[in-house]
Amino acid sequence: MDIDSWLHSIGLDRYAQIFRENAVDLSVVPYLTDEDLEKLGVLLGHRRKFLRAAAELGAVDKSASPVALTATAPPRKHDAAERRQLTIMFCDLVGSTALSTRLDPEDLREVIGAYQSCCADIITGAKGFVARYMGDGVLAYFGYPQAHEHDAERAVRAGLTLVEEVPKLASPVGDSLQVRIGIATGLVVVGDLISAGLAEEQAVIGETPNLAARLQAIAEPGTVVISSSTRRLTGGLFDYRELGTFPLKGFDEPVKVWRALGVSAAESRYEALRASALPLVNRYQELDQLMQRWDGVQHGEGSVVLLSGEAGIGKSRIAQTVLERLSSEPHTVVRQFCSPYHQDTALYPVIAQLERTAGFRRDDKDEQRLAKLEASLVTPASGRAETMSLFAGLLSIPDGGRYPALDLTPQKRKERTLQALLAQLEGLATRQPLLFLMEDMHWADSTSLELFGQIMDRAPALPLLAIATFRPDFVPPWAGRPQVTMIGLDRLQRRHCTEMIVHLTARKVLPQEIADQITERTDGVPLFVEELTKAVVESGVLVEQDDRYVAAGPVTQVAIPTSLQESLLARLDRLAPTSNVAQIAAALGRQFSHELISAVAGMPPAPLNETLQQLVNAELIFRRGTPPDAEYTFKHALVQDTAYGTMLRSTRHQVHGRIAAALEAQFPDICATQPAVLARHCTEAGLTDKAVSYWLKAGQQALARSATIEAATQLRKGLDALKGLQDTPERRKQELDLQLALALAQMAMKGYSAPEVGETLGRARVLAERIDQPRYLWPVILGQSSFHRVRGEHRRALELAEQLERVGEARNDVAAQLVGRWANGRTRLFLGEFAAARELLERCHGLADPAHRSGVSFADPFVMTLAYLAWTLAVLGHLDEARTRLNEALSEARRLNHTQTLVEVLLSACPVERIIGSPNLQQHEEELLALSTERGFPLHLGWATAYRGVSLTLLGQPQEGLSLIHQAMTTIRTTGAVTGTPDLLMMLADAYAKLERPAEGLSCLAEAKQVIEATDERYGEAELYRLRGTLLNATGDPVAAEQNYRQAIAVAQLQSTKPFELRTSIGLARLLREQGRHAEAHDLLASIYGWFAEGLDAPDLKEARALLDMRAS
Repeated sequence: MDIDSWLHSIGLDRYAQIFRENAVDLSVVPYLTDEDLEKLGVLLGHRRKFLRAAAELGAVDKSASPVALTATAPPRKHDAAERRQLTIMFCDLVGSTALSTRLDPEDLREVIGAYQSCCADIITGAKGFVARYMGDGVLAYFGYPQAHEHDAERAVRAGLTLVEEVPKLASPVGDSLQVRIGIATGLVVVGDLISAGLAEEQAVIGETPNLAARLQAIAEPGTVVISSSTRRLTGGLFDYRELGTFPLKGFDEPVKVWRALGVSAAESRYEALRASALPLVNRYQELDQLMQRWDGVQHGEGSVVLLSGEAGIGKSRIAQTVLERLSSEPHTVVRQFCSPYHQDTALYPVIAQLERTAGFRRDDKDEQRLAKLEASLVTPASGRAETMSLFAGLLSIPDGGRYPALDLTPQKRKERTLQALLAQLEGLATRQPLLFLMEDMHWADSTSLELFGQIMDRAPALPLLAIATFRPDFVPPWAGRPQVTMIGLDRLQRRHCTEMIVHLTARKVLPQEIADQITERTDGVPLFVEELTKAVVESGVLVEQDDRYVAAGPVTQVAIPTSLQESLLARLDRLAPTSNVAQIAAALGRQFSHELISAVAGMPPAPLNETLQQLVNAELIFRRGTPPDAEYTFKHALVQDTAYGTMLRSTRHQVHGRIAAALEAQFPDICATQPAVLARHCTEAGLTDKAVSYWLKAGQQALARSATIEAATQLRKGLDALKGLQDTPERRKQELDLQLALALAQMAMKGYSAPEVGETLGRARVLAERIDQPRYLWPVILGQSSFHRVRGEHRRALELAEQLERVGEARNDVAAQLVGRWANGRTRLFLGEFAAARELLERCHGLADPAHRSGVSFADPFVMTLAYLAWTLAVLGHLDEARTRLNEALSEARRLNHTQTLVEVLLSACPVERIIGSPNLQQHEEELLALSTERGFPLHLGWATAYRGVSLTLLGQPQEGLSLIHQAMTTIRTTGAVTGTPDLLMMLADAYAKLERPAEGLSCLAEAKQVIEATDERYGEAELYRLRGTLLNATGDPVAAEQNYRQAIAVAQLQSTKPFELRTSIGLARLLREQGRHAEAHDLLASIYGWFAEGLDAPDLKEARALLDMRAS
């Protein structure tokens, strides 16, 4: 009976062809596992049926047929040869010839079988492939037919495990078995000759397999010898002994070889693989933030920093630099590393860290490990037994009854374990400041994340700085909390990439063409810059001449390392018949519908369904629902990218063109609601005009949803696509629309005053003036006015606002008049020209027709005039009217359901409530904080944090308030904003006053005065003198205090800021009463109090009334 007949007999003949393609015959059937069958595409129910029938076919002892053992399911035959980097292992059983003379053939057969089985298990466990058994020799590949990340490392780990495990196998002669292993890495040509159990080692051609065999021959029994190429790839992950150079048969030059001794003590992969750390490039601001947080820790102010950035961007490098900076200071470090291979292992980073801290060695016995673990604990003696019982269980160390057994449910054990871990950290922190690092949190298991959340909650009360690093696809649930600082690492700019290259080349200059290639193709990712530069320098294409490198020949395109692409491409090798559909699916995107791929693929339903089913069975894609209503998702985005990358450029153009045509013809809803989808396909198809229009529409839709990050990305893609079009009037209009929308997105993302906002608006102004149409010009002028206002350049902002108003009046453009008056009024508010601001903002009321508001998508201009009018009225003392206008603005913003507008109104509501003294301040700052955090608005987040600090100060928690205001200042300044700085400094001064720290408060006010004089921002000038009077009085200088109080009153009267005059009069009246000048105090206070006819329930007015009612004593 053959395999076809047997499959037919059990009703599984549908798999006959794939079994034949993979060289599976009846002799292999008993050795197939459920995993093997799954890889072959056998459905779950059919796998169960197959395994039951295989058992009935006859249980066969695996040791009976050593040759039949293979490490993985046999791969399909490749259609053509290909070049790959491959790590090859050659393993030989020492003394097998002598064994054959001492053992009965049947006993020898069992020994060889056990040895081969051991090799297969270990090599397979390391993701390698046993290509061939050669009696007492085993040939294994790492990187083919299935490539993996770090294949060289996997091979060395497997080799070290083999030399440890083979001697444990039973030997009939009593002597322990030993192996010697050679490992080499290099470029090979892989053909189509591999088949299960056949002697076809020539399937891999090149010097690498020969080198591996030669290295094995010179290895001592029980050792692993590796090539220099393997040594370079594995870096400091292992300990090595250099064996020198050896002349090897078939090699012209002596070959340098190394012995791998074991896994190194390197704490992290970064430390092991990047031993020669480069100087830190362009990360000084981020590092300064971290060191500022550490300064707070040394004063007992714990905090948490979340460090985000894409792979290779430098997160670990910054963490390492922090450790280096602290090396001379007394502190404790707890460092944990998450792993992609252990995301389902609860508390894996903790387990590994505890083992490192305790100093476990591979050969430690359980008693030794327990002793080391106990010695590393800092928990109180009273709870140590329970802690040890919990930790021993966590680390899977049998305690032999040494500690009391804990009869706990799994949930209770988890809770107690987390409590014990927190107690350990707290114990460490009480001894000296503690730095807690969790790296690669995007790979953390859920329990480790839960533990980090608890650490974060306790951080403010401990001398603890907790730093977590992660990639952007991980969204931490703790952002926005007071003790949390978010730091995002951007890609390096071109000049910083050049700086890295200079360091890597030891300051030798590269040919400009090669340097340009590196900077352009690495896209600002430090790891890519480093690897590509090293590869170029070591490639032999350059020759050193004095202080520079020169090209040894014609300069060709520099190849970026492709190890990750190769590992993902291997997943598609088994499914060659599905490649066309996989490519179309990849072009469609991460998610796609059955209906759409049917429209594009042009295949009959049955073959298409079968092909998609194969992709589902191989777990390359997931399916939800049933065809034709099914939706598909690529399991990994990188698998999608790899499938896409297999297409030629011409094929990509054709496929994307077909997709765009199908969408426009058959899917109008997608065109209307998801223009970014059309934009991408039109871009890739070379349909530039359409692409630009769709990118603009997509960006504008995203802005309307306040999805500013997505909007900026889409608008930049539109600008990139536009570069391919000729300079025509229509093209200029398209670019202006894109630049304007991009400026709005940048304002929300980076703050109004970010340098890139100014650059974008500058380009937009040039285009608008060339087009010379009001509807294009006024949004640009409005944006420029906002840009300069937030940068503290108020006079320039005022000029632009007045210019905008004149444009509207000259062209009879009501929308331009509306935003011009609004911009004029808000600028005068900050200049301290409150009466003029009120007049301008009230004149906006007649321009509130919705038709005049439709041109602004950043924030509704009429709602903003209401908000700023409320603020202005509050400053002028019309408290009830201010509250009415504020409520109207809030109501209208919520009715519009536009997040950006609501955020802007809330930002104005906070100072209104602060002036009135209303408890609503806390409600507004909390909502502003939540929305700013959710939407990623850094400037608004900073101000929300500041107002939370003010709320806490008012509630009698000035120390907490002070900390938040300092944090807010840092956040705001990172956006480039200057406006509001005097007010922030006065918030600090007020908190210092309540903490009875007048000297520090006066220092803040001195800085605020400098900013006022430099920017002419006189909004809070009266408050500055009032606070100075209060602080000077606290220092025991009543004369200077009175002078400043009277100066504050003079400024307030000049500006008509009645609430500020009242607040100052209260302070001065109290001072006068202390000096016995009761009548003078009464007259002073009565004058200003009598002005108010509304808002009499405000706290300041109540306090003034109480003072007036007091009798002279």
